[in-house]
Amino acid sequence: MRASALATQRGTIAMTEPWVSVEDVAKHLGVVKDSIYRWIEHRGLPAHKIGRLWKFKLTEVDAWVRAGGADQDDDDKGRPR
Repeated sequence: MRASALATQRGTIAMTEPWVSVEDVAKHLGVVKDSIYRWIEHRGLPAHKIGRLWKFKLTEVDAWVRAGGADQDDDDKGRPR
């Protein structure tokens, strides 16, 4: 059961995590927006397309980073830095 549903069942109102933009995620991680788009496409960065915009939950992004999702791998070889 989701934490917010559980909190509601217990009689408290839980704050829901806001959706954030590509720009917000880039600032949060200290990278450029192009990296975010590339990670969505090639590395499975958790993102949700809403209309034509990508939206994120920072808790999902942080979990992805902790799991090694942002680690450099073979798809970056040969690209200039």
